[in-house]
Amino acid sequence: MSDLYFSTDLFGELDRLQRQMSGVFGGFPASLRASRFSFPHINVGTTEDSIEIVAFAPGIDPSKLDVSIDKGLLTIAGERTAAPAATKGANTEGVRQYAQERFNGTFRRVVELPQQADPDKVQARYVDGCLLITVGKREASKPRAITIQ
Repeated sequence: MSDLYFSTDLFGELDRLQRQMSGVFGGFPASLRASRFSFPHINVGTTEDSIEIVAFAPGIDPSKLDVSIDKGLLTIAGERTAAPAATKGANTEGVRQYAQERFNGTFRRVVELPQQADPDKVQARYVDGCLLITVGKREASKPRAITIQ
């Protein structure tokens, strides 16, 4: 005899499982390949002419950042080293750390771009701890007036 219990309402169990999974993974767009603990945090928006991505990455050397586009996916990768205060001048001898909220190490974020994004029109700049990426839209995707004959 088996110790496993099978409910007679299979569809009810599947519905319950789906609700639980939605609670765990809910609130994030499918086009952002990340979890709630991902670094860097990003904002994605659009204008008439471009898609605007802001990655909040304070304390990162811009030379350690890599931005690339391949098959409609924008990838932001890089590395953040330990905070300067933790490496220079701070008296850390004998200190046992019990909490660390600042992320250190390598990271990678992937953003799925809409079809109207033009991978040949990308600009990236690092200003005040933010990586600002502008991806132009294809001319064919922009609205235009049609003359009726």
